Amino acid sequence: MAWRSSGSSNAELVENLRKNGVFSNQRAYDAMKAVDRGDFTSRDPYEDAPQRIGYNATISAPHMHAAALEYLQNHLVAGANALDVGSGSGYLTVCMAMMVGQTGTVVGIEHMSELVELSTKNIKKHHSEMIENGNVVMIDGDGRQGYAEKAPYNAIHVGAAAAGVPKALTDQLADGGRMMIPVEQEDGNQVFMQIDKINGKIHEKIVEHVIYVPLNPLCILYILYIILLSVRYSSSSWNRLLLYRQVSLIREESRVFEKT
Repeated sequence: MAWRSSGSSNAELVENLRKNGVFSNQRAYDAMKAVDRGDFTSRDPYEDAPQRIGYNATISAPHMHAAALEYLQNHLVAGANALDVGSGSGYLTVCMAMMVGQTGTVVGIEHMSELVELSTKNIKKHHSEMIENGNVVMIDGDGRQGYAEKAPYNAIHVGAAAAGVPKALTDQLADGGRMMIPVEQEDGNQVFMQIDKINGKIHEKIVEHVIYVPLNPLCILYILYIILLSVRYSSSSWNRLLLYRQVSLIREESRVFEKT
């Protein structure tokens, strides 16, 4: 029921996400309620759908942010060290920072310098102290390589689908740590994977099927094909409506890319 969670305000959106069972953890709820999504996108910020933020990138749907925080809740604790790969608008980076508290650190890494600049401006609107105190560190770099300087990480979130689980990220995961990452499968579908490191060994678990709007414009046609197949075979009218909205969003992104 995530697609019914949209609200007229940030508080209503987050409350609807909890009512619809997207997440139940109180700390995750408090973090999302304290971080106004409207600071990170001006386009329908309280609608439970991905939105364009420019530079051929999007901010993920709120229900995916809520799910990520729910899966990482026991690893985003006071004093923890976390990494947000593909940090985009900076929204989830700040939510994670809320959960690790003033003694923790969250590194947001993004491969586009324009997005690093944009996310920093977004964060400074109401959470400038996080950057000033070093609780949030925004980095321009290749997220697939992680950020070894601040490793190891108790929690890692990856915000864009990968062809596989990057070894650099599992290497930088602390023992007892967890990573959540969307991964493309051989059949073209995407799954949200939970990666746990226990006594130095990696344990992988598929927790749900997902569709992530691509940050890389070269993947647009490929992902459109997957979404259209999902629309065709979806039995829920609500699911079809949400998927059609995602198709429209990607088409807009494609037109923007063609003009630049």
